[in-house]
Amino acid sequence: MEEQNSFSIKHWSEDDKPREKLMLKGKGVLSDAELIAILIGSGSRNESAVQLSKRIIASVNHNLNALGKLSLKQLMEFKGIGEAKAITIQAALELGRRRRAEEAIELTRITSSKVVFDIMHPIIGELPHEEFWILYLNNSNKVIYKGQLSKGGITATLVDVRLVFKLAIEQNATGIILVHNHPSGMLKASDADIQMTKKMKQAGETLEIKVLDHLIISEMGYISFIDEGIL
Repeated sequence: MEEQNSFSIKHWSEDDKPREKLMLKGKGVLSDAELIAILIGSGSRNESAVQLSKRIIASVNHNLNALGKLSLKQLMEFKGIGEAKAITIQAALELGRRRRAEEAIELTRITSSKVVFDIMHPIIGELPHEEFWILYLNNSNKVIYKGQLSKGGITATLVDVRLVFKLAIEQNATGIILVHNHPSGMLKASDADIQMTKKMKQAGETLEIKVLDHLIISEMGYISFIDEGIL
């Protein structure tokens, strides 16, 4: 049974809050014990989650591979670790093991508008309705994330500029490429398309996030604002 009177993270001192530390400084600065403390959430009345985690790590000579080999029963021998917390620790370590076993994904580098078309045409090229997508790029022009921003009717879709750059900041992107489809097949930028792109570019300049291109895709082809001299 887990202790009912837990020493919750919210009661720790400011210097001993791994969740807040992760949010402010990033996951890389946390120790193994602090990461495990986030998993278990709380310790016991006399021991914080970080202190408990340090004790668990010390029991395996600070070796995560050895920790991953502990059984649920062995983990539950630590006061403050019940079945639920032991399962959480095992699940997290198993995910880490599987991650190491997988090959790293080679990010696609954007070298031309054709590369963007090849990425996005299978996704939106043949849709009967309009969708607006964003490709988020790092400083090597490699795609680190792509996502649908909006989904509209046959003639129009709504674009939220604030959301575009909120996601860009979250992804640590230095550049973005706008992509939407024209179900009608007409490969021509409308005045609304051009004005929206200029608005997006202006917002990006303020945040030092470049709008690198805007593609309009149809079933049969595409146009690029950069190639056409629009952007």
